[in-house]
Amino acid sequence: MHMLLWLAGGLSIALVGCSTADNEMVGGNLTSVNHVDGTAINWLEVNGYRTVGGGGRACCIVLPAKWRPGLMANIEWEVDPDRWAKLPSVTSQEFQAAYAKHAANYRRYSTTVEIPEYQEKRCGLTVHFLPCQQVKVTTSCWASYSPNYPIQDPRHVKEPAVCPK
Repeated sequence: MHMLLWLAGGLSIALVGCSTADNEMVGGNLTSVNHVDGTAINWLEVNGYRTVGGGGRACCIVLPAKWRPGLMANIEWEVDPDRWAKLPSVTSQEFQAAYAKHAANYRRYSTTVEIPEYQEKRCGLTVHFLPCQQVKVTTSCWASYSPNYPIQDPRHVKEPAVCPK
C-alpha cells in the first residue's frame, strides 16, 4: 500500500509537468473606448466576462497566455443612444416613469471579432466601439494616444444617419 501511494504521488507530479503553456490562462483588465459622440456604452460582455462601459480600466477578463490563430472575442453590449437626455431628479416622483421611457430606447448589439496576435506581453483586452456598431479589439500595452497604438480610428465621431450594410 505504501509503495502504491508513492507511485500515485510520483505520477501526479509527472502529470503536472505535462501541462503546457498552450493551456495556461492569465487575467487582465477588460476596458472600452467609445469613439461615438452622443452615445454611451452602458455595459459590455466579452466571452462571458461582463463590465460597465464608459471607458477606463475595469476588471477582468481571462485570456490564453499564448495567442493562437482563431482566437475570438464574442462581444455583447448595450448602448444608450441619448446619453445627455434630461431626466427629473432621482428623488422626484416622475423619475421612475421618465427613466423607463428613456431606457426603452437602449439598444443591444453583439458581434464576434478575431483577437489580433499578441506576444508574451499583453495588457488585458480593450474593446473599441466605432460608428455603425463596428468593433475592434487589442491587447496592446501602449497608451491609446500613442502613435504606436494599433487602433488609430478617429474619436468623437457622429453616428451617420445611415450605416453601410
